[in-house]
Amino acid sequence: MRRRTVLATALLSAVAGPGLGAGTARAADPGPSVTPTGTTTLDSQAVFFVSYDGLVNNNAFQKNGLLTYKGYQYAAWYTADRNAVVGRRALGATTWSTVKVGHTLRYNDSHNVISMGVSRIDGRLHLNMDSHSDGFTYVKSVAGLLDNPAGLSWTTSRFGATMSTLDGLTLTTQFTYPQFIATPEGRLQLSYRVGISGNGRNALAEYDGSTWTALGEWTSSTGTYTSEHGSSTARNMYLHGIDYDRGGRLHSFFTWREQSNAVMCNSGGITNHDTGYVYSDDRGRTWRNNAGTVVGTTGGSDRVSVTDAGLVVDPLNPDHSLMNQESQFTDSAGLPHAIISYVPGRFGQCTTNYVANRTANGRAFHVRKNSSGTWQKTEIPVPLNSSQRTKLVLDKYDNAYAIFPFGRIAGASKASGYTDWKLLYDGSGLNAFGEVVTDETRVAQDGVLSFMYQEKSSGTTPSPLHVVDFRLPA
Repeated sequence: MRRRTVLATALLSAVAGPGLGAGTARAADPGPSVTPTGTTTLDSQAVFFVSYDGLVNNNAFQKNGLLTYKGYQYAAWYTADRNAVVGRRALGATTWSTVKVGHTLRYNDSHNVISMGVSRIDGRLHLNMDSHSDGFTYVKSVAGLLDNPAGLSWTTSRFGATMSTLDGLTLTTQFTYPQFIATPEGRLQLSYRVGISGNGRNALAEYDGSTWTALGEWTSSTGTYTSEHGSSTARNMYLHGIDYDRGGRLHSFFTWREQSNAVMCNSGGITNHDTGYVYSDDRGRTWRNNAGTVVGTTGGSDRVSVTDAGLVVDPLNPDHSLMNQESQFTDSAGLPHAIISYVPGRFGQCTTNYVANRTANGRAFHVRKNSSGTWQKTEIPVPLNSSQRTKLVLDKYDNAYAIFPFGRIAGASKASGYTDWKLLYDGSGLNAFGEVVTDETRVAQDGVLSFMYQEKSSGTTPSPLHVVDFRLPA
């Protein structure tokens, strides 16, 4: 382990200048645009309750609540009677076929999301659901179901029994944040947290078409972090995502959350600090910092730690209500991009109520690594008007799109060096509650941005759940 330092190249300006890091897009490449092409209803009466400021069917950190594979789109959610359901439709179809998978939501906890993944090696759909620092429920389809969707009926019999293990593999009794990632070879990995908020570790498991194997933990919760206010000796790394690029590199942006409130100026804030970045070139077995130095080994004794050098690409102390688990994407050249959000210093140097302060003054920022290896950051001139998270996708021309709470969409062009952010769609008519779940897999397949959103309601009155589609530049 090395003493924590901040990358010299990570001292990012609050707003990148027009001439900085301009992209290499051809003059003929179109800029960002979104054209609504239709909205479909998944469920007219989906379960609704607000917990941790969010909804269990629409938490932006789900990976994946909505995905596309071989010409069909799949969605997972909980119904008004709390049944876990999976729907599918052929791309372009206006109706969804649904099946129950044999599980009912246990608690009114918005963390207990349903995440889906596809193991291309055998054509199965996998679901992990209903967990927050406790056990999980897992179910998978029969082999080949996703390889032949037009020829195989969509029925409950296509799914196996629900399990509290991964086909007999026990992971942890404190499990949260399942995220499935398909490897370039067609295997399926599962990222998850072991432990609790403020004292947890990230871990990986892998499915090879027949067997799940625990690869182990790759982050550490130990070490001392000291701010100008005080110190903390326990934490966890919250991932903005975990994604393979086209070349097979595995990328992850993150923030740290400290266990001790002593690091903050006011206990009404949130102890998240710093935006960091790591990557892996060996399918998540070892992890490297921005300079390429190995800083952690999955399943080993040396794990990625708050005291490691070269992790931070955008430094920020815990006094600005930095959001955890925001969003990331990689461009066509394999360069990493992220959305982060917090209350900028021009609104004060101490947030005292992170929900109220983020809603009043929160702003999102686009952080990216340019082709010369320099990190750049641009403020997106769209107020959050929410305490919640923003999603990021890039189109075939590497234009960037930020999908804000309430379904608002902003875009920036690669040609400008991502300095021309503007609002493209204001979300009018959606009546969306807050965060949305994007289909990260669909954009590259047919140039359509899809996201799932739930309409506003009150108390525990169920409300409609929808998927809306936007055509991106062809």
